Amino acid sequence: MSTPIIVKRNTVPQIQAMKGQQKIVCLTSYSSPFARILDEFVDLILVGDSTAMVGYNMENTLTITLEQMAAHGQAVMRSTQKACVVVDMPFASYQESKEQAFRNAAYLLKQSNAQAVKMEGGAFLAETTRFLTERGIPVMAHVGLMPQYFNTMGGFKAQGLSEEMAERIYQDAIAQSQAGAFSLVIEGSAESLGRRITENIAIPTIGIGASPACDGQILVTEDILNLSGPRIPKFAKQFADAQAIIREGVKAYAEEVRNETFPTLDHCFGVAKKNA
Repeated sequence: MSTPIIVKRNTVPQIQAMKGQQKIVCLTSYSSPFARILDEFVDLILVGDSTAMVGYNMENTLTITLEQMAAHGQAVMRSTQKACVVVDMPFASYQESKEQAFRNAAYLLKQSNAQAVKMEGGAFLAETTRFLTERGIPVMAHVGLMPQYFNTMGGFKAQGLSEEMAERIYQDAIAQSQAGAFSLVIEGSAESLGRRITENIAIPTIGIGASPACDGQILVTEDILNLSGPRIPKFAKQFADAQAIIREGVKAYAEEVRNETFPTLDHCFGVAKKNA
């Protein structure tokens, strides 16, 4: 009898230990088909609130609900064995108070069985990060361009381009690291700022439009596969054209149905096979 191969899922401490040792590969996933594929190649999967825009064609991330994030987290966790899975805390589920954040983060982890949550916010949210981590909820922090704050930021604009803004974001990163976050996403920020943060905090940095110096990188999976439509950020690179492949497959199916070449009797039940 062969010995079954036991695949162990990457843990939060293992992700932390990768800083300075190995680049951390991260991508987003919201569904089972993508999660199954990503699991073979990535270290960490983020169930991002970007599913609001990518999966539901919403204008921004503000309208996705806690229940929706939990459902997507369930799908990803049921479909993976190896990747560490982090779920985004949606807008208005944690900003009110640290107690609100704990209740909703606990709900997400219990419903999805994921290993950590991600929250957008700097120094002002450090107390909440500490409150959660001290109570057994690992937190991935997020500074720089924060999509949930696009109204106060004036849109999806690059951050840290002035010395004053860069220093504020740097202090945000320091505060989150000291509060116990296990990793830090730096989004849409000046390259020199991403590099400086990476060199001066003890936890891994995950860049998305930040710096090659970051300890890891993350992108929206649909962006790298040409499945996001026209809204592709500057920092994303298309690594494959899945849209073209899908279009060809759907086109071929439609043509065969209209031409009555599909289905054939081979695709039907209760049909006796002819003798050769």
